[in-house]
Amino acid sequence: VMLLLLGTFMDLAPMILICTPIFLPVAKAYGIDPIHFGLVLVLTGGLGLVTPPVGSVLFIGTAIGKISVAESMKTIWPFWLAGLAVLLAVTFFPGMSLWLPTLLRS
Repeated sequence: VMLLLLGTFMDLAPMILICTPIFLPVAKAYGIDPIHFGLVLVLTGGLGLVTPPVGSVLFIGTAIGKISVAESMKTIWPFWLAGLAVLLAVTFFPGMSLWLPTLLRS
Protein backbone atom coordinates (compact mmCIF):
# COMPACT_ATOMS: atom_id res chain seq x y z
CA VAL A 1 0.00 0.00 0.00
CA MET A 2 2.86 2.34 0.84
CA LEU A 3 4.51 1.71 -2.52
CA LEU A 4 1.24 2.45 -4.32
CA LEU A 5 0.90 5.73 -2.43
CA LEU A 6 4.50 6.65 -3.24
CA GLY A 7 3.88 5.76 -6.89
CA THR A 8 1.13 8.35 -7.11
CA PHE A 9 3.48 11.13 -6.02
CA MET A 10 6.82 10.03 -7.49
CA ASP A 11 8.06 8.98 -10.89
CA LEU A 12 9.00 5.31 -11.26
CA ALA A 13 12.79 5.63 -11.55
CA PRO A 14 13.32 7.77 -8.43
CA MET A 15 10.90 5.60 -6.49
CA ILE A 16 12.91 2.49 -7.38
CA LEU A 17 16.20 4.18 -6.52
CA ILE A 18 14.93 5.44 -3.17
CA CYS A 19 12.76 2.52 -2.03
CA THR A 20 14.87 -0.47 -3.06
CA PRO A 21 17.69 0.07 -0.54
CA ILE A 22 15.12 0.69 2.19
CA PHE A 23 12.64 -2.11 1.53
CA LEU A 24 14.80 -4.88 0.02
CA PRO A 25 16.56 -5.78 3.31
CA VAL A 26 13.18 -5.84 5.05
CA ALA A 27 11.76 -8.08 2.32
CA LYS A 28 14.76 -10.43 2.58
CA ALA A 29 14.33 -10.57 6.37
CA TYR A 30 10.76 -11.75 5.86
CA GLY A 31 11.89 -14.39 3.35
CA ILE A 32 10.59 -12.67 0.20
CA ASP A 33 12.52 -13.48 -2.96
CA PRO A 34 14.33 -10.42 -4.37
CA ILE A 35 12.98 -11.10 -7.88
CA HIS A 36 9.44 -11.19 -6.53
CA PHE A 37 10.04 -7.99 -4.57
CA GLY A 38 11.37 -6.23 -7.69
CA LEU A 39 8.40 -7.29 -9.75
CA VAL A 40 5.95 -6.08 -7.12
CA LEU A 41 7.87 -2.80 -6.84
CA VAL A 42 7.74 -2.15 -10.59
CA LEU A 43 4.07 -3.15 -10.94
CA THR A 44 3.11 -0.96 -8.01
CA GLY A 45 5.06 2.00 -9.36
CA GLY A 46 3.57 1.57 -12.81
CA LEU A 47 0.07 1.49 -11.40
CA GLY A 48 0.83 4.56 -9.30
CA LEU A 49 1.83 6.52 -12.41
CA VAL A 50 -1.78 6.51 -13.64
CA THR A 51 -3.41 6.98 -10.23
CA PRO A 52 -4.85 10.38 -9.30
CA PRO A 53 -4.21 12.91 -7.78
CA VAL A 54 -0.63 13.28 -9.04
CA GLY A 55 -0.10 10.39 -11.46
CA SER A 56 2.34 11.91 -13.95
CA VAL A 57 1.47 9.62 -16.86
CA LEU A 58 -2.20 10.43 -16.33
CA PHE A 59 -1.54 14.15 -16.76
CA ILE A 60 0.70 13.60 -19.78
CA GLY A 61 -2.00 11.47 -21.42
CA THR A 62 -4.71 14.02 -20.78
CA ALA A 63 -2.52 16.82 -22.17
CA ILE A 64 -1.80 14.86 -25.34
CA GLY A 65 -5.44 13.86 -25.78
CA LYS A 66 -6.68 17.34 -24.87
CA ILE A 67 -9.23 15.94 -22.43
CA SER A 68 -9.80 16.46 -18.72
CA VAL A 69 -8.53 14.14 -16.02
CA ALA A 70 -12.14 13.28 -15.13
CA GLU A 71 -12.85 12.21 -18.70
CA SER A 72 -9.74 10.06 -18.85
CA MET A 73 -10.52 8.43 -15.49
CA LYS A 74 -13.94 7.36 -16.74
CA THR A 75 -12.29 5.33 -19.47
CA ILE A 76 -9.20 4.16 -17.57
CA TRP A 77 -10.92 2.60 -14.51
CA PRO A 78 -11.40 -0.89 -16.05
CA PHE A 79 -7.72 -1.00 -17.03
CA TRP A 80 -6.63 0.32 -13.64
CA LEU A 81 -8.70 -2.34 -11.89
CA ALA A 82 -7.21 -5.01 -14.15
CA GLY A 83 -3.73 -3.76 -13.26
CA LEU A 84 -4.65 -3.86 -9.58
CA ALA A 85 -5.93 -7.43 -9.98
CA VAL A 86 -2.63 -8.46 -11.59
CA LEU A 87 -0.68 -6.72 -8.83
CA LEU A 88 -2.69 -8.48 -6.12
CA ALA A 89 -2.36 -11.86 -7.86
CA VAL A 90 1.40 -11.52 -8.24
CA THR A 91 1.78 -10.22 -4.68
CA PHE A 92 -0.20 -12.95 -2.95
CA PHE A 93 0.77 -15.83 -5.25
CA PRO A 94 4.56 -15.54 -5.70
CA GLY A 95 4.68 -18.72 -7.74
CA MET A 96 3.08 -16.82 -10.63
CA SER A 97 6.06 -14.51 -10.90
CA LEU A 98 8.80 -16.96 -9.90
CA TRP A 99 8.12 -20.02 -12.05
CA LEU A 100 10.15 -18.79 -15.03
CA PRO A 101 13.18 -17.60 -12.99
CA THR A 102 13.07 -20.92 -11.16
CA LEU A 103 13.28 -22.77 -14.47
CA LEU A 104 16.20 -20.61 -15.60
CA ARG A 105 18.14 -21.13 -12.33
CA SER A 106 18.21 -24.90 -12.82
